Amino acid sequence: MLAERYDAFLFDLDGVLYRGEAPVPFAAESLARLRTSAVGIAFVTNNSSATPESVAQRLGAVGIAADPAEIETSALATAGSLAARGIDSAYVIGEQGIRIALAAAGIELTEGEADADAVVVGFDRRVTYDALRIAAILVQRGAALVATNADASFPAADGRDWPGAGALVAAIETTTGIDAEVVGKPNAPILRAALARAGGGAPLVVGDRLDTDIAGAQGLGWDSLLVLTGISARSDLIGSPFTPTHVAEDLRGLFAPDRG
Repeated sequence: MLAERYDAFLFDLDGVLYRGEAPVPFAAESLARLRTSAVGIAFVTNNSSATPESVAQRLGAVGIAADPAEIETSALATAGSLAARGIDSAYVIGEQGIRIALAAAGIELTEGEADADAVVVGFDRRVTYDALRIAAILVQRGAALVATNADASFPAADGRDWPGAGALVAAIETTTGIDAEVVGKPNAPILRAALARAGGGAPLVVGDRLDTDIAGAQGLGWDSLLVLTGISARSDLIGSPFTPTHVAEDLRGLFAPDRG
């Protein structure tokens, strides 16, 4: 069966394991079955406002047991990437998740117009014009501009879209003429960090979006499974530049007969 071909499974969350507050059918049962095998599992999210602990709690609420150590957020990937580059200080537009991750990585969070090595932008429901103004000033002074992710919108609980981290960073890019470095999916840093978290080996990226999950896997030359429980439909495959290795109606496809 398909699951026997891989050492590590990297799961997107919304649209794969839950939709809003509701569990995706067959997701919990499929994860429980997968855990009976000696494989690595990581959960990957572009949400920089969440902590691993809060993500684990949300998964638990839909019947999926997860250890915070298995969860890779764009906040953690961003903090790890900046720390590895020797970034010592950052001005942050973002919520608790990215602030906690940066501080835990030993990066000082600056205030006001004090010089900073980087400006880090994530999802922030309390952002102000003044914060965007300061960020633009610091970037023009030479601070690196880093986005936890480039998601233009954030799916709110009421079904409407709110401005996402990508919308916020776009304001700074437009002002400064400088493009941000983006860490989250479909870019490689978050997926490489997730694979390390899962223990390495041959990975399968499991997601519901062609433009993030499948595109990210394709860019790294990794295999992917598109599940049709979220955003992308089978009809979206026609003409798409992003081609999944496998397609399944839901996560039960992990246990379908291996057709090579």
